[in-house]
Amino acid sequence: MHDELPRRKPLPHVPPDGVPIEGQVFFVTVCARPRGVNQLATPRAWETILETILKYQELRYWHVRRVLAMPDHLHALLSFPAEAFMKRRVASFKAWTAKAVGIRWQRDFFDHRIRNLDALEAKSAYIAHNPLRAGLCENPGDWPYQWKR
Repeated sequence: MHDELPRRKPLPHVPPDGVPIEGQVFFVTVCARPRGVNQLATPRAWETILETILKYQELRYWHVRRVLAMPDHLHALLSFPAEAFMKRRVASFKAWTAKAVGIRWQRDFFDHRIRNLDALEAKSAYIAHNPLRAGLCENPGDWPYQWKR
């Protein structure tokens, strides 16, 4: 009976044929579970998240432009080198932070390839204003759980 219900399909996380990954910027959203529980916007969790993100950048796993942790999800603007597999890098990040601070991540993540400078600026503004829309602070710069290059 339950076999007839729709199932969530895995997301591919690969650009279409002919679109190189190198040099592209991706808007990435990773959600914790259950939603509505603050696992990410705490000093301890944020310290580990940011330290891991910047270590991955140092290792050239990705290049981060902006990252912001909300209580139950994370937004980032990331670029990947040509040889990188986005899905593996994000999965590795999730596994490490889960082990280090006990974050329970949802399966998979959302990504959107940024196609031009206007879209990049719009997504960056969207990320910066996320805590304001949620009523968590009054000014974008007041939110302590963010980093921008």
